[in-house]
Amino acid sequence: QVQLLESGGGLVQAGGSLGLSCAASGSLFKIDSMSWYRQGPGKQRELVARASSGGRATYADSVKGRFTISRDSAKNTASLQMNSLKPEDTAVYYCSAEVSAIDEGNNYFPPYEAWGQGTQVTVAT
Repeated sequence: QVQLLESGGGLVQAGGSLGLSCAASGSLFKIDSMSWYRQGPGKQRELVARASSGGRATYADSVKGRFTISRDSAKNTASLQMNSLKPEDTAVYYCSAEVSAIDEGNNYFPPYEAWGQGTQVTVAT
């Protein structure tokens, strides 16, 4: 079973910056895409940014130009740099990864989505 551990987050003034990090741990697995989602108060969880295994990044329109996702495939880590933060960015941010388990014969199991526990980001006015 793969575990995702997030770090970063906290309280910041509007216009400020924060960075989030996510590290995957476990054994015998392969990660395809890694993503960041968020869920604001009273809102549904939404995709913020995704980095494919090839390094291609996609962003929600609301964060384009302000957030940057990066990943290190060799280390199974992903980061989200958030600049020019706005109060509406306040949310719990979740790291997710599309994971395929591998058996000792190097056979891949069907992929599943792994999730971190979430980290709070609060942007004050």
